[in-house]
Amino acid sequence: MMGRPPSLPFVLLLFLPCLSRAHRSNPEDEKPSCDRCDRRLSCNCTYGGFTRVPTVTDGALTLDLSFNNISEVTDDDLIGHAHLRALSLHGNAPSAFDALWNLEELDLSNNRLTALNHTWFQKLGALQKLNLVGNPYRSLGSSLLFQGLVRLRKLAFGSDDLVELRRGHLTGVSQLEELTVHANNLQRYDAGTLAGIWPLGRVTLSLHGPFLNNTALASDLLGDVSYPETPMVLLDLHLIGNESIQPFRETSRRRVRKKTTGTFDFIVLSFLTTYNLSVSDEAIVELLKVSDGAPLTYMAVNNARLTGEGRWERAKETDHKNIDEFFIRDVVILNVWKFVSFMDLGFLLQYPRRVSVIGAKVFLLPCNSTRLLKNLQYLDLTNNLLTDMTLEQTLCNGDGTLKNLRVLNFSGNALKSLSTLSHLVAKLDKLAHLDVSRNGYNVMPTHCTWPSTLQYLNISGSKLTEVTACMPKTLQVLDLSNNDLQTFLVDLPALRELYLSGNKLQNLPNGSKFPNLQSLTIQSNTLSIFHDSELKSYQRLTNLQAGQNKILCSCEFVNLLQMSFRGQGAVALTDEEENYICDSPLPLQGEQVGQVHLSIAYCHQVLVVCVCCGVALVIMVVLVVVLWRIHAFWYVKMTWAWLKAKRSSSSRRRRQNRDGTDSEPLLCYDAFVSYSERDASWVEEYLVPELENPRDEKDETAATAAANDKPLQAFSLCLHKRDFLPGQWIVDNIMSAMERSRRTVFILSENFVSSDWCRYELDFSHFRLFDGKDDGDTAILILLEPLSKDDIPKRFCKLRKLMNSTTYLEWPQEEEKRPEFWGSLRNALRGDDEEEP
Repeated sequence: MMGRPPSLPFVLLLFLPCLSRAHRSNPEDEKPSCDRCDRRLSCNCTYGGFTRVPTVTDGALTLDLSFNNISEVTDDDLIGHAHLRALSLHGNAPSAFDALWNLEELDLSNNRLTALNHTWFQKLGALQKLNLVGNPYRSLGSSLLFQGLVRLRKLAFGSDDLVELRRGHLTGVSQLEELTVHANNLQRYDAGTLAGIWPLGRVTLSLHGPFLNNTALASDLLGDVSYPETPMVLLDLHLIGNESIQPFRETSRRRVRKKTTGTFDFIVLSFLTTYNLSVSDEAIVELLKVSDGAPLTYMAVNNARLTGEGRWERAKETDHKNIDEFFIRDVVILNVWKFVSFMDLGFLLQYPRRVSVIGAKVFLLPCNSTRLLKNLQYLDLTNNLLTDMTLEQTLCNGDGTLKNLRVLNFSGNALKSLSTLSHLVAKLDKLAHLDVSRNGYNVMPTHCTWPSTLQYLNISGSKLTEVTACMPKTLQVLDLSNNDLQTFLVDLPALRELYLSGNKLQNLPNGSKFPNLQSLTIQSNTLSIFHDSELKSYQRLTNLQAGQNKILCSCEFVNLLQMSFRGQGAVALTDEEENYICDSPLPLQGEQVGQVHLSIAYCHQVLVVCVCCGVALVIMVVLVVVLWRIHAFWYVKMTWAWLKAKRSSSSRRRRQNRDGTDSEPLLCYDAFVSYSERDASWVEEYLVPELENPRDEKDETAATAAANDKPLQAFSLCLHKRDFLPGQWIVDNIMSAMERSRRTVFILSENFVSSDWCRYELDFSHFRLFDGKDDGDTAILILLEPLSKDDIPKRFCKLRKLMNSTTYLEWPQEEEKRPEFWGSLRNALRGDDEEEP
């Protein structure tokens, strides 16, 4: 059955994922454009619905237009693409490339080219890779098709429609690194058509039909490309009986393989095909007989189906001493219940140094078979069904049978006991590389015995939660990726490379335990931060990959990573910067660490807080000093005391109202005298006697009073020294005295303005103006000595205001003026506008 031809390694599928969607509109009068180009000037415009070649970024080097609707390419379509080095038109139908004189790679596979025109390639002198596979042409056509491609090194052509290859079709193709020919239905081949290509590197042939129906044609074609140093790849073969082996027999007779490294390579490229090698018992025996004595060194079988029952007795007569490697992948035995065994091919096992049996559902390799592998150095049993019990048989219970074994790979099996494994390999004295990844290990024993030569150990993809001293101290490379490790505390003095990605580590391992570690990979863990001091604990670490973690973007860590990105750190971060994404704090979540810019205030919060606190403290100190200088605290105390007194007064009035008593305040004094203690002598000597005990002297005032039958009125004065209640707060006494006095007499002097208590009394007096029952004339000012407003300190703002708005009395120094002074004072105390007669 026919399949789609496979892609070659040089097919232009090298383009990175799309960066944006291509424009799908394609108006006839405007050339479409494609903006899916990356920083490497590689443009991926596949599946864009284009019917013409779109314009791309200036200087684009590679352009992939696969799977569009481009039915024709003209010279005008390619104008502006002169810098292209690679062009893929896979799945279209182009026809002109004259403008692409710099083109080095051209992919025209799987189009609708019914004929090939030699004029397409005339000006492509720089072309090195050309893929014409999968088109419906029946012949290559003109002998001039490839004549101008002097630098061509990789060529692929053919399809299920190709029916002939004639001499001269490949004129001009002199040497190739790779040749691929898809000719499953080839009917005519001129011997020597491919013989002129020399040197020839790798050959891939798809000759399903010729091997079944035209072995002579297959023999001629194989003979033309069979060189001792040319590896051969054969696709889609059905080797059923002796006849299907005839092409190999004819080739062997020609004795073209004197010395070869790849005589029969049954390597299937499964990209574009679904059917590979199908072989019977008879065909295997005949193939071995055909290659009897040949220098066959490498045999590989991929995706093979064995249709027989394993009866290969006649194959024992053949000689294959030169075989060096067997590579078997995905082999299926169709009649497994009738299958005898592979023991008839056991004679082949004593020669190879490398054996790989991958994905073949092997559950047991008997010890007898293992003992035959005398020269084995490399054994790969990946993706099979081995268990701990069957492994004991495979390794002969650990007796050290495979004495030359250096590399052992048991990845992807069903092994569960590391203790059993270490016991079975302990006597393999040359074992250096052990891969047991993707098995079921979940517990690591505390102690293990390993070969002293073991340097590489891979236990990735298991379920280990802890690493113990079971790890061999001789290890140079250790891979514990994709486990469930939360810590890693083992001393490994010889370790050079450590792989811990995909675990649950929150911190870097202690570098002092790995004095020779040079490379550490710890991606996709729960690592949020590490410090420069931790990196410095690694004495020789030069390569660190720590991306794809939940990065805490602190200032210190961001700075450390950015320096490492620039190559200025102690350790180089070798994975992509895009792998380092902030997970916290929330404002930076999702940002690339390399693009983060943090402010000084954010990075030095403690310093900023300290500076702010210091500034605030200085401001507070300055404010306190200023408030102290302006006596604001006294104002606060005074205000609080006044409010408290008012509250007490209000409570007292409410009680009186509730009891039905008179709510009017009880006035006990005519005046409260506010004076400095230093002026007490004047108050006691002059003021008190004059107002409380008027003298009965025959002066002018007294005579006038006697004549009018109006004796001098005695006033009751409140003096703090005499009338304040002992034991009470002095402020309460002041407030109480003022409330029980009709007037307040201020004895002003320099002593007064220097007294804070006098200021208190002055301010309390001023606050009484807010009382609704106050008549606004409660303060009487007496100047004992000349005192102007400017002489009063500014902190006595109330006094300065009163002196501007209130008439004050001056104490006369002359004796004769004093009666007038006392008269004015008495009038002020009585509240009369007229003077005493």
